[in-house]
Amino acid sequence: MRAQSPRNPRFRLLLVMPGHQLARKGAELGFRIWSIWDPSRLDADFAPRVEEVSEELLLTDFSDEIALCDAIARTARRHRIDAVLPCGQGSSVLPVTRAAWQLGLSPNPAVVYERLQAREADDEVPRETPRVSVETLTVDGIHTVVGITAQRTTGPPHFLVTGYLHPAPLTDDERTIIEQAVKERLTTSGYRFGPAHTQVALLPHGPWIVSCQAHLGADRIPLLIEISRGYDLESAVFTGLLGARPVVPNAVRYAEVGFFLLPEGRLETFTGTEDIAVTPWVHGARFPYTAGDWVAPVGDPRARRAYVVVEGETPQITGERVAKARRDLVAAIRPATA
Repeated sequence: MRAQSPRNPRFRLLLVMPGHQLARKGAELGFRIWSIWDPSRLDADFAPRVEEVSEELLLTDFSDEIALCDAIARTARRHRIDAVLPCGQGSSVLPVTRAAWQLGLSPNPAVVYERLQAREADDEVPRETPRVSVETLTVDGIHTVVGITAQRTTGPPHFLVTGYLHPAPLTDDERTIIEQAVKERLTTSGYRFGPAHTQVALLPHGPWIVSCQAHLGADRIPLLIEISRGYDLESAVFTGLLGARPVVPNAVRYAEVGFFLLPEGRLETFTGTEDIAVTPWVHGARFPYTAGDWVAPVGDPRARRAYVVVEGETPQITGERVAKARRDLVAAIRPATA
C-alpha cells in the first residue's frame, strides 16, 4: 500500500461494494473515491447515491473473478489508486484482496482474510442462544473494540433476527471476555488494518465466535454506534488510513434498529412512512418498496432493507419506539398464496 502523508488527505481509494454512507464520508474527508459494484447486488435506490460521491462507479459481474480482478487492476493503474479496500462480504472478498495485494495496494494479504473467516471446530449452537456482534477497528495491528451490539429476535420457536440494540446489555465481566476472544482472533489472523464485524454466540461455557468478517457491520450498526456513543466508525476507517487510532467514547444512550415485520407477498398500498420519518426519536427509516413490489418475509435477508432506527434511555424504551413505528406503518400485502 502506497505511503501517504497525513498532510495529504487526497488519498485515492478504490472501494469494493461500499455502502453510500461510507463512500460519502470518505469524500467529505477529502479522499478521492472510486467504487466498484456488481449491479445485481446493488439496490436501485442506492446506486445513484454511491455514484454521486464517487469519482466513478464501476459495474462488473463479481461471479467472473478474472473480469473483476482485471477491473481492479485497470482502475488502479489508470487512476493511480493508493489503496483497495473490500467493504462487502461473500465470495468476492478473497479474489479482490489477492488482486490488491499483488498490486501492492492492500494493507492485508489475502491469507489474513482466509484466517479471519476460518470456522472454529464444530460446536452445536442452539437456536435460542443469545448472540452479539462486535465491531472493531484495527490500525497498525492494534485492535480497538468500538462496541458490542445485541440481536433482537422473534423469540421461540425460530428466533429470527428482527433488529439490533446498541450497546448490548452485558456485565463488565461478560464484555471483557467477549472482547478478549475477538481480539485474539484478529491477532492470530495477522490482521493489520481495517474494520471487522464478529458475531459471537454467548454459550454457557463462554463466548463462541460464529463468524469474523473484515468489513463494517451491516443493518445500520455503525449508525447505532454513532447515536449511542457519538463516534463515527465509518469516518474512522478513513482517518485510520492516515494513522489515527480510535478513541471511542462511552455510550450515553441506547440506539436500536428494527426491521419492519411484514408478511411475504405483493405490496398493494402503504401509509405511515412520512409520520415515522418526522418522529423526534427516529434517526433514520427506510421503506424501499413501491406498489407492486414483492415483499420478503421475516427472516429473509432482503427483509432487512426496510427498517427504522430509534434512540432511547433504556432498551425497553427503544423497543417500545420500534414497536410504535411498526404499528404506524400500515401496509396492504397480497399473500404469496393468493
